Amino acid sequence: MNLKQIRNATMIIEYANKRFLIDPMLGDKGIYPPFPGTHNQHLNNPIVELPVSMEEILDVDAVIVTHIHLDHFDPAAMEIIPKDMKMFAQNEDEANQMKEAGFTNVEVLKEEGTLFGDIKLIKTPAKHYSDASIVELFRQLNTADEACGVVFKHEDEKTLYVMGDTVWYDELKDVFAKYAPEVVTVNAGNAQFVDGRYLIMSKDDFFEAVKVAPNAKFVATHMEGVNHLMVSRKELREYSDEKGFGDRLVIPADGETVEF
Repeated sequence: MNLKQIRNATMIIEYANKRFLIDPMLGDKGIYPPFPGTHNQHLNNPIVELPVSMEEILDVDAVIVTHIHLDHFDPAAMEIIPKDMKMFAQNEDEANQMKEAGFTNVEVLKEEGTLFGDIKLIKTPAKHYSDASIVELFRQLNTADEACGVVFKHEDEKTLYVMGDTVWYDELKDVFAKYAPEVVTVNAGNAQFVDGRYLIMSKDDFFEAVKVAPNAKFVATHMEGVNHLMVSRKELREYSDEKGFGDRLVIPADGETVEF
């Protein structure tokens, strides 16, 4: 298994001889405005360039979109990705949005598992908010208030858990207990509103995940890519060393590949 950090939450995962593009945000640096009500309003999104060629990014067998937010599936991705690419969506509504954008090979991930060749992809829950008021805000903005994670299983590979956009909450303990993932990717940038409400894992949330999976290796992603991410790679590295899990944590730079 290889995980290549592209930018923000966008990764290429090579698993059981298949290549998956995860949450593609493919627009040029600075093409979108900052997210409203958040920190760093002087920064347009994305805040860094893509580190690899589009040819390499599109050299995949399938695309997994954990939810349709700008920083996970942007208009550039909708335009650039070939319309016959195998696409996995979190629910019927987002699958229909993909079809309306012209994609012809769309499938919805299922909690009981979806087969892609001999790889099983299992949809897992996620809670994309620290406060229920954020759900109403998402609805006012006419954007997804749901997200998901994905567990990858294959007899010749370690079990991989892509947690997706979530904060830590009790239901995730059940995911770890049921699937015992050996490699876990965490969207770790702690995206926040200016009032402190947050959308994805904080450092302390990350530590809760580490504590329930003492034998797993962790990979931090969704960092330093868009304006409202508040935890840097350096800060997370220092925190992990302080809390004693630095030896189990990889924080890849954009363009870097991690092998398990």
